[in-house]
Formats: sequence, structure tokens, C-alpha cells
Amino acid sequence: MSLFWSRRCSTPWTRDWVAEMADYRLIENLYVLPTPGGAFHAVSHQENDPMRGMLCTMLRESSSPLLTQEALEGWSNLTGEDAQEALFHIQNQGWIEGFTEVRTSLPGALESILPELLPPLSANGKTLLADSHGFTVASVGFTHEAAVELSALSADIASLDARHFNLTRHNLRLTSNAWTLADAAGNSHLGFWPLFIDEHRFVLVIQGVPQLNQPAFTSMVWALYTRYSKRDG
Repeated sequence: MSLFWSRRCSTPWTRDWVAEMADYRLIENLYVLPTPGGAFHAVSHQENDPMRGMLCTMLRESSSPLLTQEALEGWSNLTGEDAQEALFHIQNQGWIEGFTEVRTSLPGALESILPELLPPLSANGKTLLADSHGFTVASVGFTHEAAVELSALSADIASLDARHFNLTRHNLRLTSNAWTLADAAGNSHLGFWPLFIDEHRFVLVIQGVPQLNQPAFTSMVWALYTRYSKRDG
């Protein structure tokens, strides 16, 4: 269920968000979680904004939180209609969805759950997750030797990205932190996707076409958040 607003009256839909919200009310008592797109927005960069803050706060909980006005204000550090505006924009971006029943983060050690979550993220099932030191957290589809070298390479690429941050983000105004080896058509053959969990950085390495718009991606990010993020964020 993706809608968090119900119409108060039959006023036609308008392009002005203020008028839009005036015709809607918050539907409470749904359990909410980021979509794969929302999970990607939460971990793909470190810039702070109310919408990213809301998504990160949801991911810190071991079970999907209940949507109420009070909870919404706590997640966003905003009050009243300002908090609702942030939720409204998140919903319009497709970054959040609601459920009538509570959902829980996968239990167990990462080493046991990640091998099931990583294969759907690549068209050919070759995916690994490395930590900031260049060590492999989990790997599927790669040989042991390739996984070790790719994890080390991910740390080198992270260092390269950090050294040229002003160029890529400020000068060129590129919004992506990912690096890829691509063919002449621009298709990714090997991609490195940084994932930021508070002060922790991981790198998702994908050979072949990436498929991040999968429930498995949300589950993986959620598992990382519940284990590595500070609840007081």
C-alpha cells in the first residue's frame, strides 16, 4: 500500500502541493518502510536533509514503525504540516510504502543472510559487499581470489572518489557516488556502489547489469542499518 493520504473533499487535483495537501489527510496506523528507491536514497550519499533523515530513522528500527503524526514529527525533526510536507514529497518520489501488518528485519548474522540477498541485485548473480577496509563481508558468484581483489579495489576506488569529491560533486555536479566499468553503449559491466550507514561505509560490487530495484536491496540495507547504525542517529 503506497498511499498515506485520503481525500477530504472532491476538489480537483492541482499542481500546487499546498492546495494538494489541503484536500488530503494523513492516514495513520500503517506500518511503513522505505522502498528500494528510498533505501538507495538513504545510503547512497551522506548529505543531511529531512527526507533522508526520515528514511534513515525508519531503517534503524528492527521492525517497521507505525505511522502516526507524532512519529512523523520525531522522524523528520519537523512539526505539523512541515512534517507532513516531507512525507508528501517522499511519497511522490516513490521512496516509502505502507503495510497493514508489521514487518521485521531479517534476524541472524550478516554472513548467513547476505548470500540470499545479494544474487537478485545482479542480472548474472555476481555480487559482493565489502567494508571500508577492503575486506569482503559477503560474496556470491565470484571466486574467492576475485572477491578478495575486488574488495581491495573497492577501497582504492573509495579513496579515489574522496580525493576528487569537489570535482565530481561540486564542479561537475554529479549526484552519483558510484563508479563503473562500462562498454561503448554505457552499459555497466562492473560497478562499485558506496553504501553509507552513519559513519560506516560499505561498497556493493556488481558484475553485469545492476538490479537494485528489488525488495532484497531494502532487506540488505535494513540489515546493515539495524547492525551498524546508532539509534540516536
